[in-house]
Amino acid sequence: MAIKEEEKEEVREPLMAVEDGSSAHEYSKDNPWMVYLSTFVAVCGSYEFGTCAGYSSPTQSAIREDLNLSLADYSLFGSILTFGAMIGAITSGTIADLIGRKGAMRVYTAFCVTGWLSIYFAKEALALDIGRLATGYGMGAFSYVVPVFIAEIAPKNLRGLLTASTEFMNCAGVSVSFIIGNVLTWRALALVALIPCAVLLFGLSFIPESPRWLAGRHKEFEASLQKLRGKDADISHEAAEIQDYITTLEQLPKAKLLDLFQKRYLRSIIIGLGLMVCQQFGGINGICFYTSSIFESAGFSPTLGTIIYAIIQVMVTGLGAAVVDRVGRKPLLLAHELALQASPILAVTGIMLYIGSFSAGMGAVPWIVMSEIFPINIKGQAGSLATLMNWFGAWLCSYSFNFLMAWSSYGTFIFYAAVYVMAILFIITVVPETKGKTLEEIQAAINV
Repeated sequence: MAIKEEEKEEVREPLMAVEDGSSAHEYSKDNPWMVYLSTFVAVCGSYEFGTCAGYSSPTQSAIREDLNLSLADYSLFGSILTFGAMIGAITSGTIADLIGRKGAMRVYTAFCVTGWLSIYFAKEALALDIGRLATGYGMGAFSYVVPVFIAEIAPKNLRGLLTASTEFMNCAGVSVSFIIGNVLTWRALALVALIPCAVLLFGLSFIPESPRWLAGRHKEFEASLQKLRGKDADISHEAAEIQDYITTLEQLPKAKLLDLFQKRYLRSIIIGLGLMVCQQFGGINGICFYTSSIFESAGFSPTLGTIIYAIIQVMVTGLGAAVVDRVGRKPLLLAHELALQASPILAVTGIMLYIGSFSAGMGAVPWIVMSEIFPINIKGQAGSLATLMNWFGAWLCSYSFNFLMAWSSYGTFIFYAAVYVMAILFIITVVPETKGKTLEEIQAAINV
């Protein structure tokens, strides 16, 4: 699958020409209302992600009582979501490449609908677990395709803001599930979770497909780009830039999994996987899943602590989304890492500092960068690999947290702090700033 050195040089020249030629050119003023509408429709998938993640916490006692489940039964129901998400991560890139970003979102929505209906009609543990596995699949796949779709349709000056809105909607879905789950029955909450699925399926009929996915189909590509930029916008330069870059990539062999580790792609793979390791192995899912017990052991009201936690998470995530295109990706990542160094020596305040800084930086930014750095010819395979790494880390962190805390609560947080010290070094030395650049400029600079 390797290509000759002279062929590599021929490919690199137009890649860098894209970067040099486009940096001085600003796209004509356009009307981004279709970009906003398309983003709103897509992030319904991110909100659905949040409803899946937030469902099991407020429903635990009611489901166990109604269906006579043991603690082990319910633990399986809660954790099987992550295994479904890992399966979704493995297949998400391939499906999105084969049938398009919109087609993939329809498939993943169908999994979520099937899963919620299985949970709603469940009379025993098996139906619950099948439903949870199906919603987990959709959840894991949405975590890849939604930020990728938004990054591919957004102009460079809005890309960070709009892609970061995925994390904001994740947090909103979790928070709303926590709140209304204390009022509704667990079956009613499953039906409510179908609402974002319905909005997503309906909205997909009115928004265009990603123009970068359509780049090989000239008329459809231009129609999609024109619809996104506005009927009076001049899309000639942007269209030519995308088409030239896609044409250049088509000279390369079709990437297979092992090809991702070729020298030309190695930096983007290291960045994508490295950020996912930094995000998950710093303990975020262990702390999220066991927030109540942490507050309780610190002598603080678990109910009040969880409410404050949810409010801070949504507010800070929204703030981070609003400023990511102004301050850049790296400053938010580094601000998060530095803030977390104080967390091990604090209890309640440390948790609030932890989740606030995580929501502003490490929660959303790795997904933004992941959606930006991979060229279209490896995006499916590389994006699936990065998403799989994220979900494996989520499972490992949540599984190991109680064991680590039983060993030493202080040692657990020291370990997480050490992970973030290494993350600071990784971000400073390896991760590029992508603010204000087109996808073609970013990918040309990294993958050469």
